[in-house]
Amino acid sequence: MSHDIAAEEVVEQNQDQGQSSGTDTLWQINISPKSGMTDRLAQELASDCQDASIPIKHVECSYGYLVQGEISPPEIHNLATSLLVDSVVQDFVVEHPGADSLNTITAGHELIHVLLKPGVTDPEAETARMAACRLGVDVSAIRTFRQFRIAGIPKNDLKRMHSLLANDSIEQLIAGPIDFDSIELGSPYEYKLTHVEIREVDDEQLMHISRHWQLSLTLIEMQTIQQHYRELDREPTDAELETIAQTWSEHCSHKTLAGRIDYEDENGVRKYENMLKETIFAATNEIREMLGEDDWCVSVFKDNAGIVRFDDQYNVTFKVETHNRPSAIEPYGGANTGIGGVIRDTLGTGMGAKPVCNTDVFCFADPETANEDLPPGVLHPRRVMKGVVAGVRDYGNRMGIPTVNGAVYFDKRYVGNPLVFCGNVGILPHEMSFKEPQPNDLIVSIGGRTGRDGIRGATFSSAELTEDSDVTSGGSVQIGNAITEKMVMDVLLAARDEGLYNAVTDCGAGGFSSAVGEMGEEIGAEVWLDKAPLKYEGLSYTEIWISEAQERMVFAVPQDKWQRFEELCASESVEATVIGKFVPTGNLVLKYQDNVVADLAMSFMHDGRPAVIRKATYQPVPETDSVTVNSADCESTLKAILGSLNVASKHWVIRQYDHEVLGGSVVKPLVGVMRDGPSDAAVVRPRLETRRGLAISCGMNPCFGDIDPYHMAASSIDEAIRNCVAVGSDPDRIAILDNFCWGYTDRPETLGALVRAAIACQDMALKYKTPFISGKDSLNNEFSYTQSDGTRKTISIPATLLISALGQVPDVGNCVTMDLKRPGNVVYLLGQTFDEMGGSHWNLVNEVSGGSVPRVDADRNRGLYLNLHKAISAGLIRACHDLSEGGLAVAAAEMAFAGGFGLELELDKVCERDEISSGIVLFSESNGRLLCEVEAANANEFESVIGDQCCQIGSVNDGDEFVAECGGDGLIRSKLDDLKSAWQSPLNWS
Repeated sequence: MSHDIAAEEVVEQNQDQGQSSGTDTLWQINISPKSGMTDRLAQELASDCQDASIPIKHVECSYGYLVQGEISPPEIHNLATSLLVDSVVQDFVVEHPGADSLNTITAGHELIHVLLKPGVTDPEAETARMAACRLGVDVSAIRTFRQFRIAGIPKNDLKRMHSLLANDSIEQLIAGPIDFDSIELGSPYEYKLTHVEIREVDDEQLMHISRHWQLSLTLIEMQTIQQHYRELDREPTDAELETIAQTWSEHCSHKTLAGRIDYEDENGVRKYENMLKETIFAATNEIREMLGEDDWCVSVFKDNAGIVRFDDQYNVTFKVETHNRPSAIEPYGGANTGIGGVIRDTLGTGMGAKPVCNTDVFCFADPETANEDLPPGVLHPRRVMKGVVAGVRDYGNRMGIPTVNGAVYFDKRYVGNPLVFCGNVGILPHEMSFKEPQPNDLIVSIGGRTGRDGIRGATFSSAELTEDSDVTSGGSVQIGNAITEKMVMDVLLAARDEGLYNAVTDCGAGGFSSAVGEMGEEIGAEVWLDKAPLKYEGLSYTEIWISEAQERMVFAVPQDKWQRFEELCASESVEATVIGKFVPTGNLVLKYQDNVVADLAMSFMHDGRPAVIRKATYQPVPETDSVTVNSADCESTLKAILGSLNVASKHWVIRQYDHEVLGGSVVKPLVGVMRDGPSDAAVVRPRLETRRGLAISCGMNPCFGDIDPYHMAASSIDEAIRNCVAVGSDPDRIAILDNFCWGYTDRPETLGALVRAAIACQDMALKYKTPFISGKDSLNNEFSYTQSDGTRKTISIPATLLISALGQVPDVGNCVTMDLKRPGNVVYLLGQTFDEMGGSHWNLVNEVSGGSVPRVDADRNRGLYLNLHKAISAGLIRACHDLSEGGLAVAAAEMAFAGGFGLELELDKVCERDEISSGIVLFSESNGRLLCEVEAANANEFESVIGDQCCQIGSVNDGDEFVAECGGDGLIRSKLDDLKSAWQSPLNWS
């Protein structure tokens, strides 16, 4: 029998016990590695315990299935051997739960089971159930579990051990055997219409309603809703109130960035009626007007993703989403559904784009953070990092979509709010780029069934996190199923090509409420909620409506094409259900068993939200003295920067992703003689029959934002563009995306920093002629908790702006990579170096502050990038690498050890030309600079193409050292193996 640990740590087992249906029997299948085989689960747990300083003596792990149905002993044994167990490497035991053969443990060991909580999506179990049914086994339900036998857990570490084994937001931990006799399948829902009384309550009660229902609405928004229902002379139903909250959420409506802002800085006051439209959108509109007939933008800031012209037949799409809050609570599920959601954005763009590749950028706290330094209620950064990487890995790999580009950033301020950016690039025919539902089209849902996962995800993602968020918002975490989404993708593209629907969108934040609400905005819709297919019984009409259960797409299907659409879905084993109809009433009507449970005017849903009026201020950070770089410390400083987390190799992450699937990879994430050098950007061919390619890159530097968010944003744009150009992209065909992740923007100074960054985005986009085509913001990224002295402390993330770039490469045969290619070639520094050490990695590793933040001279840099592209297209460049984190010293070292050739630099010309010291030349992070390797025979032609922005500073040799000198003084002389080791070791995890 199981034994108690603590009431708050163990879910009462009788909550899982339900009534057996008919003659159903419950079986338990335990699966473990054969003797002599590696126990991967045990290895991972032992590693986690070591990270957490929990000294366990021994651990054994297994996993398994609870299988319920009218199943005989021979049938369950056959099911195990034919479907669930790999008999070559695994052993298994089949019995009824509670049997000694399943639960025998050695003296001194703890027996612990971990299961997903009832209602949490269990993709592996669902796939197994479907497969079992196809084998003719009458299975009614399956749940997966993990079993642990652990010896030597110190009693004072018991609670921490349990937090390693189970995430309480989605999992339950059982000490001892599993002793319930059936799997909970849910109980029938008894319909009862619920109204929320708001017409006669005061302001305090309005805000209580907002908090109680987790609506995340402000007082003025609640007052607006109150007045609306006073005019209607009735109370809102719960479904209506939830629908309004989803539609008006920060996540869905971007009400801060698109709101009215009075911004004041050193230049005075500037008033914005819609800040986004007047900065970022305005820049794109102006660029398109300048391009005229040559405008290559197709659809921007309208659809689920931005669309630009690719070639004579196809357009390409690009979208990057954030999935921060769910990833903070459940890293694997949060990241898993983050990448799944952005793939559905691609599928829901136009009439449906085919995904080409994924990108990801993550921000974490230091994975070596001591447990005692963590605030209460947060997961350890190492656990967060491992879970996030695994979530993106599993989804992308299982769908057969390559993950080709990304970055990982570290800062202690991400401890309560890790940032997870997931992006996807897609391709679609020109004629499929736009959609429009028609009156009387059927509303059809396909893919995953609806459950309680993701309830109020949109409103949850708009709120601040606290130490209680894992409990109060655990239901906002979704779990994805990549196999289901792959099936949805295949049938969607087939239906598109047959012309079986008029519009499609993904069912993401807000679930059906946002998908149907947005698609039917100009028409009206009637939805029959009781028709929606459910994962289990017991969901209320409101839960069905706002659930964010994954892998669902919503279509507008003409009635005369429904039969063929349904047949096509059935042929691919994809469930398709009519859940309503678009009706030209201008209203959204929800029905449950013919009862009207919501009746909302589309105009009020989409246009009734009161304008958010905020004040924003910006005070410049006072200028500080320049820092002095001691030339005697350059070698040790280079190794320290290479070994710092933000510069160190991310190969542990990269090598978990499949970047070769689909066969279009040209420039890989890791390049060089040993395929371990850091590529500036990825290049893929979305159409294998042509040599035209896409370059994907990113730029981000939160450290610059601590000094000036304007120059942080400008630098991020310059870096993203520079990375694209470095591999061969045409500077005239680069589109960019913005992702703002900020703290609590109700503070004028915090919002002021964001506005200043947006102004920089407008300025840089115009100067570089790079239109913004899509974006996404995530605000209020703060974590609050009570300290031991009873006071509250809030940790805000650094102002973080990710710029993602999508460039176009006319001929992938001209692409270059960053690794040195041949001894005897010469090396050039392109661009100008300034005394700009503010926010630099030299400052970080030396724990000093000071110096000017790097500026961007966009006019000069754009001219350089155009000339660089000419040189690459002419075949004059063998290797090219941008200078960013760590400056010249880091870029040169990376080129040398990636190529496996020695490199000698002589910096006299640069020091004299730019009038700066050799140490500043090595470690300044000035923008607009690159290193190029050129064959000696092509040097004159190269200099002629580039002009006065290049300076020959070194040569490649067949040695094994990186050497840098200036004025006869040796600055750096290091073995390449030592530099590579310093760079690879920090995150060289197994």
